[in-house]
Amino acid sequence: MGARLRLPFARARRSLGKHGIRWALGLALTMLAAAHVLSYLHSETLDRFDQFLSGLQLRLDPVEKDPRIVIVDIDGKALSEVGRFPWSRNVHAKLIDQLFDRYHVSVVGYDIDFPEPDTSSGYGVLEKLAKTELADLPEVGERVSALRGALDFDGQFASALQGRPVVLGFTPSIDQHKGVLPKPLFTEQDLNGRELDAFHAPGFEANIAKLQRTAAGAGSFAVSTDDDGLVRTVFLIQKVGEGYYPSLALATIAQHLKIRAIKPVFTETVDTLSDSQRAAGGVDAIQLLQSMAKRYKVPVGEGMTTVIQYRGRGGPQGGAFNYVSAADVLAGRVPAATLKDTIVLIGTTAPGLVDLRATPVNPQYPGVEIHANIIKSILEGRFKHRGQNATTIETAVVLAVGIALTLALGVVGPLASVGIGVCAMAGLAMLGQYAYTRHDLVYNGATPLLLVLALFVVNAVLGYLTTHRKNQGLVNRFGEYVAPELVAEMAEDPDAYNMDGESRELTVMFVDVRGFTTISEGLSPKDLREYINLYLTAMSEDIRSAHRGTLDKYIGDAVMAFWGAPVHQPDHASRAVATALLMQASATKLNEDFLKRGWPELKIGIGLNTGMMHVGDMGSAIRKAYTVMGDAVNLGSRLEGITKVYGVGVCVGAATRAAAPEFIYRELDLVRVKGKNEPVAIYEPLGKAGEVDGATLAAVNRWHEALAHVRAQRWDDAHAILTELQAVDPGFGLYQLYLDRIEWFRAHTPGEGWDGVTTFETK
Repeated sequence: MGARLRLPFARARRSLGKHGIRWALGLALTMLAAAHVLSYLHSETLDRFDQFLSGLQLRLDPVEKDPRIVIVDIDGKALSEVGRFPWSRNVHAKLIDQLFDRYHVSVVGYDIDFPEPDTSSGYGVLEKLAKTELADLPEVGERVSALRGALDFDGQFASALQGRPVVLGFTPSIDQHKGVLPKPLFTEQDLNGRELDAFHAPGFEANIAKLQRTAAGAGSFAVSTDDDGLVRTVFLIQKVGEGYYPSLALATIAQHLKIRAIKPVFTETVDTLSDSQRAAGGVDAIQLLQSMAKRYKVPVGEGMTTVIQYRGRGGPQGGAFNYVSAADVLAGRVPAATLKDTIVLIGTTAPGLVDLRATPVNPQYPGVEIHANIIKSILEGRFKHRGQNATTIETAVVLAVGIALTLALGVVGPLASVGIGVCAMAGLAMLGQYAYTRHDLVYNGATPLLLVLALFVVNAVLGYLTTHRKNQGLVNRFGEYVAPELVAEMAEDPDAYNMDGESRELTVMFVDVRGFTTISEGLSPKDLREYINLYLTAMSEDIRSAHRGTLDKYIGDAVMAFWGAPVHQPDHASRAVATALLMQASATKLNEDFLKRGWPELKIGIGLNTGMMHVGDMGSAIRKAYTVMGDAVNLGSRLEGITKVYGVGVCVGAATRAAAPEFIYRELDLVRVKGKNEPVAIYEPLGKAGEVDGATLAAVNRWHEALAHVRAQRWDDAHAILTELQAVDPGFGLYQLYLDRIEWFRAHTPGEGWDGVTTFETK
């Protein structure tokens, strides 16, 4: 009996010894995940993943057209038929008359404001002439007075608005007070001194008094932008000055439903408030009172915002709303049934009119359709929201999934582990989607999903038997990227090097052949192959052998390389600059040989940038590569393209110049490249200090004087120096580039606030 009892205990001890580390790590990961759900820990990565999943759920929602809401679009067709925007107010007057008199719409919301009087008719000029130069001709004054009504476009628009349910738009502002606002929904006095936690703007850009006084109301078309630049919420109520005003969507639907009052719903018992309710000042909803028996509630969160439930991808082809061109409305070409009794929003989708927003479903989403989505949610009474017990449910799911997988993955084989992990992630995704689509409940799914992935990875790593063979294979693979002498150095201590991802300050290089398309068209396939092989071989030898760089990849005729990894190089920037200058010299020698063969001329552009980058083995399960990623890498690529603009062979960023001060540089410009908001200084390296001849140094000094004059807007002084420099070196395109800029600035003065920055809109 005793022997039989000892046997199970012995097996248990062996099992615990074999799987104890896996179980301990699994439970630790589970506890960390639960702590994040309960807000004891915070991870921006998980927040971003939750935002991604939320956007994915929006994109998976089925899309059905809602005939109750129509967008009258000032699109390319409208601009072509009516003329450039903004239109004269008499056009808007005709548009309103058509919508109500011909099409009998229910309400119109303008996603446009009119902050200044319309002087396009020229009546003011005629009136002035009649009182001055033509004052001695009484018949002129009488004729001008008779034309007042026909040329008073604001008056025509105001007359069209009179007595009709038309809501105009306005924008809250920090420092402007343009136009007038209607009476607010309520003030602090109306709320018995209670203040809502609403976005507060002291000023506004609204509509001129003549229009606003005849309109039925006004609504803000401001939206809330998250840290990642995407619009997920709208300010339903905003405080402007001392009053609280509705959004454009709220004001428009209120006119459609003939709402008697709009007021916040306060939760009196503070102890029972959720975090979102406390953030909203004890308000969990805005109530629209239609009658004593009919009320609409709109849930709000922090800052009196409400979540936008996007339908489809947006726009005339991918959204949930019918679009009609404003040109067709003006011409009466729209079928009457399309617009009868509908809620009409007038907005723009033409790219040049700048009303496209970045959203989770589309980076260029029509701003007017954001308001349409809010109106649709109010009409349906359905809003995506987190349930009152969301945190409790999420914690329970994390604990259940974490403990179950920890126990299971520690004892099953590799294939079973994959199956369990996939099933667990699929099950979590299906449950989340079911709650979202059937019950309008939003749960944060990033933590449990990543917990499953983390548990699987931990078990896979601990179960994967790799020691010397793994390290040796790693070093062998590095031989594809770095010089042989570096591989030998790494082989002495393979544990010190790996291809795992890490962040490190490095210098990246991008090289490209100028006019390669023309070159390829002018050579036979055989000659082109030899041409590109000779070029890539020479460039690769300069990178790997001369200055011990890491050759990243070939991208057609382009070359990408970096310095500072895998072997740490404190002088990585200096190595990169020296390599770039050497490559230009090598290209010159190659070009002499190419020209002798009758081949096209070889010219290359090189971009260098230094900064923090992600370096490591990246890619797919099928193929990976040791490479670098990050903003600093993207900037290096942009700098290579910029060499063509400035007519130089090498262009480096300010960080590279600072990290390699032993070289002489010519500052080229301050630029704002595509994808970045902050301007950066760019430079051309000329050679090491002491190796650059005196004439070149003198020319660089004179150039910097000219550049200073340009930034100070002393056009004549800059022009004189540039003309002098161009006479000495007429083939240098940089001088002509700035001479052309000076001529443009003379005709288009940049003003006192000019920062001297050149913005590139393309890559």
